[in-house]
Amino acid sequence: MQKQYKFSIWYVLLGFWIVLIVHNILVSAFAIKTIPYSEFLTLLKENKVVEVAIRADQIQGKLKESESGADKAALFRTVRVDPDTSKLLEQYNVPFKGEIESRFLANLFSWLIPIFIFFGIWFFLMKRMSGQQPGFMTLGKNKAKIYMQEDIDVRFEDVAGVDESKQELMEVVEFLMNPGKFTEIGGKIPRGTLLVGPPGTGKTMLAKAVAGESGVPFFSMSGSEFVEMFVGLGAARVRDLFEQATKKAPCIIFIDELDALGKARGFGTSGGHDEREQTLNQLLVEMDGFDPNIGVILLAATNRPEILDPALLRPGRFDRNILVDRPDKKGREEILKVHLKSIKTEENLDIDTLAGLTSGMVGADLANLINEAALLAVRRDKKRAGMPEFEEAIERVVAGLEKKNRLINPKEREIVAYHEMGHAIVASSLPGTDPVKKISIIPRGIAALGYTMQTPIEDRFLMNKSELFNRIATLLGGRAAEEIVFEDISTGAHNDLARATDIARSMVKEYGMSAKVGQVYFAREKRNQFLNIPTEGAVEYSEATAELIDSEVREIISNQYKRTMEILLEKRDILEDGAKILLEKEKIEGDEFNALMNTSSTETPKPTQE
Repeated sequence: MQKQYKFSIWYVLLGFWIVLIVHNILVSAFAIKTIPYSEFLTLLKENKVVEVAIRADQIQGKLKESESGADKAALFRTVRVDPDTSKLLEQYNVPFKGEIESRFLANLFSWLIPIFIFFGIWFFLMKRMSGQQPGFMTLGKNKAKIYMQEDIDVRFEDVAGVDESKQELMEVVEFLMNPGKFTEIGGKIPRGTLLVGPPGTGKTMLAKAVAGESGVPFFSMSGSEFVEMFVGLGAARVRDLFEQATKKAPCIIFIDELDALGKARGFGTSGGHDEREQTLNQLLVEMDGFDPNIGVILLAATNRPEILDPALLRPGRFDRNILVDRPDKKGREEILKVHLKSIKTEENLDIDTLAGLTSGMVGADLANLINEAALLAVRRDKKRAGMPEFEEAIERVVAGLEKKNRLINPKEREIVAYHEMGHAIVASSLPGTDPVKKISIIPRGIAALGYTMQTPIEDRFLMNKSELFNRIATLLGGRAAEEIVFEDISTGAHNDLARATDIARSMVKEYGMSAKVGQVYFAREKRNQFLNIPTEGAVEYSEATAELIDSEVREIISNQYKRTMEILLEKRDILEDGAKILLEKEKIEGDEFNALMNTSSTETPKPTQE
């Protein structure tokens, strides 16, 4: 095999530098004739010296020389000798001369040392910059983090609460470990597997667990890392990624946040060359071109599957979609058991109760919750975290940090106490509502001056019409209590009103729970499937329909507010007693509140009004 040599401009610069140094040395060494000082005096007497330049230790000038019958000026130099000494030596006919000190090494090092310092600083800066951003020659290289088999310590047992997703991914593991089992029967593993679900549910961890179980290299890259300001670099990185993966097959390519790269083409673009679209096109081409039987498995994760390009989701590309959803109570219990192994806890810790208190939380929330409980235990000088720390951690995560130092005047504090008791009494009086766990008038978070904590008994996936009415009434309980006690209302209910209005509007526009509007879906805004973020959408109904919807929403809120007022007027004594306890103790636990509610005989609430 013929050896190939690479050309570099540095070789040219180095050669030019060496030639320049040698030239300067030769010119300085041979161009000027060096003569003894006694000879200079003789030439001076013979009138052969044309001109001189005198320095403190050296004389330099021109001599007359005859060459081919013509006079010619030649350069010379000599070292000066003390004039008095030279006269004595000349008187006694003693030849003498001055010694010229060799400055070859000094001249050489005067060139070399600054150059070496310059190149040293340049090399140091280039090395530091290369760790922060790629050089010009590496712009087209992919930025994937490559984890080898020994670097991945995540297994399926470390990922809890997503049993169905793990079962789906076990086929990928079996193919990587035993591909002949699939190819023998003629089956093909899906080219790509897309993990979809809300943030924090463990999609990235699941992908690492697949690589950990199968013992293959793991290429991890974010979708945003492909897209650059220079057109064509993203496509080059996609090509380079698949080339490297093919060389290390069997392996797994994982693209996190695929929506940053795979957004539907033509969506939000302004024409011309779009770097993101070119990168997406290259990804589609690479997915069509590689053979999954060689052992390259493509995994991707996103929480916005609705905006992905349809070409990515067709059969032959991302063949399989796996939902990684929020865990149910059993799943949360399994996740808590996994994360609790990392901290010291009390033996009587009730994990089942803790799982019930964390409804709606995902794996990342639960991991943060356990860490907060451990920090609280350390702050309280405890060796182990107990249930009080976990309950406090839940309140910190849900409602925010306590602001005990926030100064609130007595009047506002009294309003907050009646406001929170109004929420709690209405919630406890209506059927099908979540039980009250705690009432507090200690400020939390940014704007919350108090809160009423309700904990669901079980996970709910459907809610009927009466339950939605009851939830609206509970939200309006604080405003109703203020009006009953103070005959005035405050701005403290702005969040309650917003949430109650959202529920009422959804009942009318999305759930078909209005008799006047009918069983029709009127969605002015489409919401993200997992992020609950409103996206742009066209108005799909007339102005008359919009007026009817607004009228129905207003009627629902009005009816439930009247219903709430009736409940609180009937339980005015409990409202007063509870507010006094809150003003004195700042907190009322769920058991104490239930005992307070049972002290008064309660009547059955009136039927739900539409």
